[in-house]
Amino acid sequence: SMFLYGAGGCEADFCPAFEHEVLEDRGDKQVVRDSAGRSILVFKDAPASFMPEYVDHPVKDMESWEKLCVWRLDPATPERYAAMDKRLEEAIPLAKKGWMMSQNVAGGYMYLRSLMGPEDLMYLLYDDPELIHACMEKWFEIADAATAYNQKFVTLDEIRFQEDITYNNGPLISPDMIREFIFPYYTRLIENVRKRQLDPERKLYLNLDSDGFSESVIPLYQSIGFNVFSPFEVASGSDVVEIGKKFPDIVIHGGIDKRLFAAPREELDAFLDRVLPAMKARGGYIPTCDHGVPEEAVFENYVHYRKRVFETNT
Repeated sequence: SMFLYGAGGCEADFCPAFEHEVLEDRGDKQVVRDSAGRSILVFKDAPASFMPEYVDHPVKDMESWEKLCVWRLDPATPERYAAMDKRLEEAIPLAKKGWMMSQNVAGGYMYLRSLMGPEDLMYLLYDDPELIHACMEKWFEIADAATAYNQKFVTLDEIRFQEDITYNNGPLISPDMIREFIFPYYTRLIENVRKRQLDPERKLYLNLDSDGFSESVIPLYQSIGFNVFSPFEVASGSDVVEIGKKFPDIVIHGGIDKRLFAAPREELDAFLDRVLPAMKARGGYIPTCDHGVPEEAVFENYVHYRKRVFETNT
């Protein structure tokens, strides 16, 4: 598949982005401002993949939202489309060859969290709903403009919402909050995307990409048309075999325990023996790692897993 961009990912799609700046020196650590306007604590000599500690976020109230962020989220900014044009140069010929076109979108919760931080967001949902709706209106404008631009050239097969709305016990905000602050904007976007498809007969997949235990929100997102869910972290208790039985109509993407790539081979094989034949019989399953492959993974184990997948599928 080919991923199309322009509607954000793990944070708001600012254009221009915030400038990186060292805010504080703490010896072997430093606080820096990242491209999303967050203050993050990092080790000076740490690789880029190291998870930072988030110290502060740009949006506190309507004033900070309007001063720091709104002008960075103008869908008419020409620079937004330069990178999209480069991606489309690759995507258009691949679409003609039958490749799947997947539009990446920052999920509503992920986007709000990047603006306010996970803790402040919990309060602001109650204390300042007007601010939340203002932020989500901008989310819609950017996502709608980006998808409309890409849809001039290709038919979308999937919208992948990078949401991360669940943790190991379920959703981080309540179903009522999801319905009130996120779903109205999702349904508007999905309706517009369907109307703009160059090939109106093409099936559109709506993918909720959320770490943690997402089983609890599957019916909620199904209610507005979501039909793909990923990546089903095993460490959170996700079991794709059981989930596949409970929800026969969804496409399941992920569910291969990343920790087993660093475990003895027999443990990996025992897991694959249970999952792969059952999910092949079920269908509607893409057997990928339940998140990024960790650094401690043993390369030979990873290659072995991939061979087992191909063997099961032949």
